[in-house]
Amino acid sequence: MKDQMIFQRYEFKYLLTRSQLRTVLLAAKPHIVPDAYSHSSIRNIYLDTPDFRLIRRSLEKPVYKEKVRLRSYGTAEAGDSVFVELKKKYRSVVYKRRLSMEREQAMACVFGKNPWPDTQIGQELAYAMNFYGDLRPAVFLSYERDAYQGIEDPQLRMTFDSRILYRRQGLSLGAEPWGVPLLGADQVLMELKVAGGLPLWLARVLSSQGIYKTSFSKYGAAYQDKPEQYRGLGRTVRGG
Repeated sequence: MKDQMIFQRYEFKYLLTRSQLRTVLLAAKPHIVPDAYSHSSIRNIYLDTPDFRLIRRSLEKPVYKEKVRLRSYGTAEAGDSVFVELKKKYRSVVYKRRLSMEREQAMACVFGKNPWPDTQIGQELAYAMNFYGDLRPAVFLSYERDAYQGIEDPQLRMTFDSRILYRRQGLSLGAEPWGVPLLGADQVLMELKVAGGLPLWLARVLSSQGIYKTSFSKYGAAYQDKPEQYRGLGRTVRGG
């Protein structure tokens, strides 16, 4: 999945307790296997305008919304590749487009020092940057992810995110993760990514455990924690 550059799928999110997580994994065991990367330490830098137009719009729950972010799997040192992602959501369908670039090249493109690659996805990112006018690093988010894919349905993907941390300073993919936790010690965020509906076995275990969909957004939760502290932050950060 790390090598895939274009995604189109439904994504559903659920907040689980550790006990519920164990029950879901036990029920899922005959139907899933760890995906190619199994465990990842994910780092993200979300881009936004100085007045946080993207996340404020997203929290209004519009029919269409989008986010722009940089992502690395593990700490990205100088010369390491990172992803620049444009994530769009229309109703419940998620469309994700991304480019792989060296960390320094990606930051140079973000700050307008270098042109975006002359590819379809590069042009889409250039358009988004131009449309919003002043996108800059706004929030760093990191988490540990365990990922599985379906046996009967390889397009089914289940991910479990824990130790979700955010910070508004030190916004660099080259820095170690630290920050404010977004979940309680007994909580895990499960994301189900499917091409269509949920398989029956999965729907049954969620129902039996009283596990229901949530609209939880990591960036949204970080913004809503203390949004007044974001004022002016997007103008000042220049980290890589």
